[in-house]
Amino acid sequence: MTVPGRRSSTFSRLLRHGFTDPSGAERLLDVPELSALRGDPVLLDALGATADPDLALRGLVRLVEAQPETERQTLTTTLLSAKPFRDRLLGVLGSSEALGDHLARHPRDWESLVTYEAADLHPGVAEFEQGLAEATDAVSLRVAYRRCLLAIAARDVCGTTDVAQAAAELADLATATLRAALAIARTAAPADAAMCRLAVIAMGKCGGHELNYVSDVDVIFVGEPAQEVGDQEGGEAKAIQAATRLASHLMRICSETTVEGTIWPVDANLRPEGRNGPLVRTLSSHLAYYQRWAKTWEFQALLKARAVAGDLELGAQYIDAVSPLVWQAAERENFVPDVQKMRRRVVDNIPAAQVERELKLGPGGLRDVEFAVQLLQLVHGRSDATLHSGTTLDALAALAAGGYVGRADASQLDEAYRFLRAMEHRIQLYRLRRTHLVPEDEADLRRLGRSLGLRTDPVADLNKEWKRHAAVVRRLHEKLFYRPLLDAVAQLAPGEIRLSPKAAGQRLEALGYADPAAALRHLEALASGVTRKAAIQRTLLPVLLGWFADSADPDAGLLGFRKVSDALGKTPWYLRLLRDEGAAAENLARVLSAGRLAPDLLLRAPEAVALLGDPEGLKPRDQDHLEQEVLAAVGRADDAEQAVAAARGVRRRELFRTAAADLIGSYGTEDNPREQDPGALVDRVGEAVTGLNAATIAGALRAAVRAEWGEELPTRFAVIGMGRFGGHELGYGSDADVLFVHEPREGVDEQEAAKAANRVVAEMRRLLQLPTADPPLLIDADLRPEGKSGPLVRTLKSYEAYYRRWSLVWESQALLRAEPMAGDRELGDRFIELVDPLRYPVEGLGEDAVREIRRLKARMESERLPRGADPTLHAKLGRGGLSDVEWTVQLLQMRHGWVEPGLRTTRTREALAAAHAAGLIPTEEAQTLDEAWVLATRVRNAVMLVRGRSGDTFPSAPRELAAVARYLGYEPGHVGEMVDDYRRITRRARAVVEELFYGA
Repeated sequence: MTVPGRRSSTFSRLLRHGFTDPSGAERLLDVPELSALRGDPVLLDALGATADPDLALRGLVRLVEAQPETERQTLTTTLLSAKPFRDRLLGVLGSSEALGDHLARHPRDWESLVTYEAADLHPGVAEFEQGLAEATDAVSLRVAYRRCLLAIAARDVCGTTDVAQAAAELADLATATLRAALAIARTAAPADAAMCRLAVIAMGKCGGHELNYVSDVDVIFVGEPAQEVGDQEGGEAKAIQAATRLASHLMRICSETTVEGTIWPVDANLRPEGRNGPLVRTLSSHLAYYQRWAKTWEFQALLKARAVAGDLELGAQYIDAVSPLVWQAAERENFVPDVQKMRRRVVDNIPAAQVERELKLGPGGLRDVEFAVQLLQLVHGRSDATLHSGTTLDALAALAAGGYVGRADASQLDEAYRFLRAMEHRIQLYRLRRTHLVPEDEADLRRLGRSLGLRTDPVADLNKEWKRHAAVVRRLHEKLFYRPLLDAVAQLAPGEIRLSPKAAGQRLEALGYADPAAALRHLEALASGVTRKAAIQRTLLPVLLGWFADSADPDAGLLGFRKVSDALGKTPWYLRLLRDEGAAAENLARVLSAGRLAPDLLLRAPEAVALLGDPEGLKPRDQDHLEQEVLAAVGRADDAEQAVAAARGVRRRELFRTAAADLIGSYGTEDNPREQDPGALVDRVGEAVTGLNAATIAGALRAAVRAEWGEELPTRFAVIGMGRFGGHELGYGSDADVLFVHEPREGVDEQEAAKAANRVVAEMRRLLQLPTADPPLLIDADLRPEGKSGPLVRTLKSYEAYYRRWSLVWESQALLRAEPMAGDRELGDRFIELVDPLRYPVEGLGEDAVREIRRLKARMESERLPRGADPTLHAKLGRGGLSDVEWTVQLLQMRHGWVEPGLRTTRTREALAAAHAAGLIPTEEAQTLDEAWVLATRVRNAVMLVRGRSGDTFPSAPRELAAVARYLGYEPGHVGEMVDDYRRITRRARAVVEELFYGA
């Protein structure tokens, strides 16, 4: 019996040795079976050195209790006298509950830890085969496998082997296990074994000699008939059937769960056609598939292929045959899109709730390093055989030695990868479960931290180290893929290895740059030299190159960045903004590589790049504020030309702001995820462009008036927006449809007033179209009474007389979009009062008027569609396009606007929503029309953004088409899906138009 004073002393000692449950530990130390060990300071010190002393002590008690009484003395004596054995046994018991369970079931297996006395003894496949030699069935194979695993884990947790060596030993043990399982399968089916040759090819981490404790073992099976069978009729087919039975039996032996648990699943899904393909193929069948059908990721997977079991001669023939195909993969036409898909798949496969705990797939995780190393191998391994390694760390070292990766970067990544793999190993070792998630429980984190040597504050130190290493990896494309490109063109210290021009060109080509030579020249111009500017550029460019490469036109992005940098390079805030404001650099990269319009606008006034770093910089400004700024600028100008130049400068800046916000909202960035509501994007663009055009016209009107009449025109004057302008639905390339109305001031002769009004209109149009670096604003007044043959400007009374006597139904329809935009607001409002009865006629439209509108629409469809245009893809006049939806909505407005106030709006989507709310359009049909209208509008905006000039149909150039697809939210390689979706959506919209508009 323990006296209280002694118990208190033991309790304190246990706390000092790292026990979290000293009371429980005291009780365990008091069990009779540990009488020989109780109180021994050597034992306490050894337990305190383990990852979890409480777990180690519990496991030790179970092991001692499981021993026959005659053997306990041997175990305890060995434990106290042999330090290497003591450290190995307790180290395993303190790290792995599962291996503690194994020792309790097989109490003599502790003896296997005594046999490895030499610290530098690392067994290979042959030694593991000896350890598995007596296994005759699935159960005995599992027991022998765990016994071998026990020895690997002991060396691992004691630090006798590093993480890379432990992974290699696990792969060698897997190789021996596959051989033993195949031998068992052959013994069970000797007839099948005699009929065929079967080779087992290890893939993935097993093939790469870097296996985890618990992982699927990826394999591919290659079969051939035995010589005497191959000469028989139908012999090959029978041999493959026999080989398939053997392969299936091998997989069951390894994968099935028995009383001893399971070894690991054997996964053959990397074979040609995946799980839908035959389990076993001949060598020629494999080659035929790879040469004709294989995708890029399959060649990436083959990079780790290694013959491990069965007919090793056949396996070697397989490796020799597929290796040349692996090193040609980077030359495939679809290499870049495939690489981009694989990159995105890493993150897309992570459940949202686990992304912060994922060691393998998460940002800065193991897969990031492995993927980047493999990508570099595929690019540069075409001409450098030293890179042909399936082991990640060996390949990384070869990349550094060859100058493809900076030595410092490679060293940091090597360290980070080893730490993350060690975390993964220790997490899996605890219960021998396949997981890559960092635990959340405090006790689990404490054990994990201590197992990695973090003893002061295990949990805090573990999280700190994990995040530090993940941060190194997170920018792995900067570290591994892009930075050496700068080393290829920058000035390096004498004797320092750098990427050759050829290798740099290969890498740029693999990234999707169409003109690698020009890209290298841009990099050299930006990053060469010893100036502070060049140093900052060398910091920025690796990240920017990655963002450019993720676009449809990397060359344009890099060229645009060089031009902007040339223009602003001497401006102190420019590079500082990009360096210190992460969002600014990414926003700039997205804008520069998304098309021509935004970069053209930016290059005319590069200082607008400051908008991209301001959190409020991308928010559109409302029309009233813009008009105040424009009018103030006009008031400060010396003459009309300077005044309108100032107004157009404001318009250019705001057009860039709108385009940049639209692109970033459509493409998304790390700080600004992709906008999920396309309708909201369309509305924002329409409102913004309409507002800035209205403010510009107001400025031009003020400039024209001041030039000749001072502050006041002899006649009151208003500009009425029509069409998309009046509907607040302007796109980037839209003209401004307008009507001009005036009213002579009191005492002014009507003819004099008319001359003044006409002169001011002519001057406004002249000023807005002056040739400058700013985009012109075209004013179109063709919707006025009598069209092009009618007066350009009318008085309000003249409009009233015309509409009362001569107005046609199409003119009433056009007036649905009329809204005052500039000039005398009160006069504009009276014009709207004048036209309201025309556009919303009391009692609605008569049948004659409805037939006339339908006739005009049908005529427009047959006559106005450009010759040769595809009617299924024309966004404005094509099937289910803008015209179809707008005419349908406008017909409802004219028929029902007099009783439904919600229909009295110039905006198409508002009117459509009001028609649905009033029960005039069923929900599904309203959604169909809205979706088609939004999509067609976005297509037109996309074409203008991408090409820099307006268009109503998809561009034909592949890069431009790809850029339109990215704007619309499609991932690379899905252009065909975009076109199919457009046709499907507009076809459905046309069916609704046929019903609602034509009454079909």
